[in-house]
Order: sequence, then C-alpha cells, then structure tokens
Amino acid sequence: MITIQNLHKSFGRNQVLQGIDLTLQRQGAITAVLGPNGSGKTTLIKCLLGMVIPNEGQICFAGKPVAKQWEYRAQIDYLPQIARFPENLRVREIIRLLQQIRGPHTRDQELIALFGLSPYLDKPLGSLSGGTKQKVNLTLAFMYDSPIVILDEPTAGLDPVALIHLKDLLAREKARGKMILVTTHIMSLVEELADEIVFLLEGHIYFRGTIAELKEQCNEEDFERAIAGILTRPAQPIAAPEQVGPKPDKASLPFIPQPTTH
Repeated sequence: MITIQNLHKSFGRNQVLQGIDLTLQRQGAITAVLGPNGSGKTTLIKCLLGMVIPNEGQICFAGKPVAKQWEYRAQIDYLPQIARFPENLRVREIIRLLQQIRGPHTRDQELIALFGLSPYLDKPLGSLSGGTKQKVNLTLAFMYDSPIVILDEPTAGLDPVALIHLKDLLAREKARGKMILVTTHIMSLVEELADEIVFLLEGHIYFRGTIAELKEQCNEEDFERAIAGILTRPAQPIAAPEQVGPKPDKASLPFIPQPTTH
C-alpha cells in the first residue's frame, strides 16, 4: 500500500502540488492519473519515486515513510515520460547496463519478442525512430517484473500494433496482481483498462473514482466529454479523508460547481 498525505511541492513560486492526499492499495488494478499539461502528474510520480523531494507532506510505502529510505524502489518498475540513455550505446548494451545495476535476473527476452526488437539489438539507440526507442524503454521498464509498475505517458510514439501489445501486456500484468499507475492522454487506453481515475488540476485532486462514477457525476455518456466536463466547469477539489482506508463511496467524491475565482 502507498499512502500520500498532505503533499505539497513547489518550484520557486510555481506551486505544482497543493495538499495531495491519496491511498493506493489495490493489487491487480490500474489507476490512471489524468489531467492537463502542468497539472502535477509527473511531479507526483517523481515524489513517489524519491526523485523529487516534497516541500511538505509524507509518503509511506507499506506503512513506512520513504523519506531517505530508498530500498522500496526495488519493488517498482518505472517508465519516465522522457527516458534518457546514452544514445551511442547499442540496445543490448543498455539492457546489459541495467542488468549490471539492478541484477541479472530479468525477462528481457520475452519483452524483446513482444515488441519486435530483435533486429535493433545491435543498433545504437540514437539511430532508432522515436517509436522504436519507446519500445526499448518499455522493455527496460518491465523487465524486472516488479509488483508495482509506474508508467508516465507510455504510449508516446507507439504505432497501433505496438499500442495493442502494450494494452495486452498491461492487462496480463493486472491479472497477475500488480499495482499499476499510469499517466496518459490516450483516453481509449484509460477507458479500456483503468479501474480507477485520479484527475489532477492545478495541483489538486478534483476527482477520484471509476469511469462510470465520472460519467454519472458529469451527466455524460461519453468518457472524453465527461473528462472535458471537469475542465470546463469550476469544481471543488476533493477534501482529504479523515483516515486512511478503503476508497470512499460516491457520496464523498463531490463534483460541486463553484464561482470562478480566476
């Protein structure tokens, strides 16, 4: 279980996260973190991974604060929004480099076959197309078979066939009991696979619940129109729960129009 309590993060005068409270405790489930550019999605993920230090608040992993305790990250597979590896290295050299850092026991051959990377193993990363680089990044992200998977915009540059392979992989990982957290702008992926949505806007959580709950609260049958409803109608951020526990019911997930303040 991952718990986030009263998380604040600013960069100079730019307040990116403002009092985030969130509990992730469902194994075998996919949580989609949505929101427009600049809403704080990537910063939230980097705080979870210890790559960004919050100004205020606490993150706990299995009940223990993670601040300055990095061992928990061995249980997480991570795909950054922009992965950066030495572009002069060949693909197989990058895989070997990661194995030297994290350990040799991986499932890279399975993922190489899934994403059709065999013809590219001896080519420098810098010579590959953007879509092929993303297939390499996905292989690196999934190859340690960790119980928690965090993916920041995993569909970037993927062709339709590779996107289907990714969806199938996510469905299999979910069926195996993994906790998966994903940010994406591809609403078809969210609608097809996500068990829960967390919608960030201006550093606050404005909605948490299922797709069906979002459609009901926005009075929309179409998922993308329901998402647009959050952006076009001023709403009250969700209040922090009084205690950590199971996800609250719909009654505690308000979507209350408020006067515009800016």
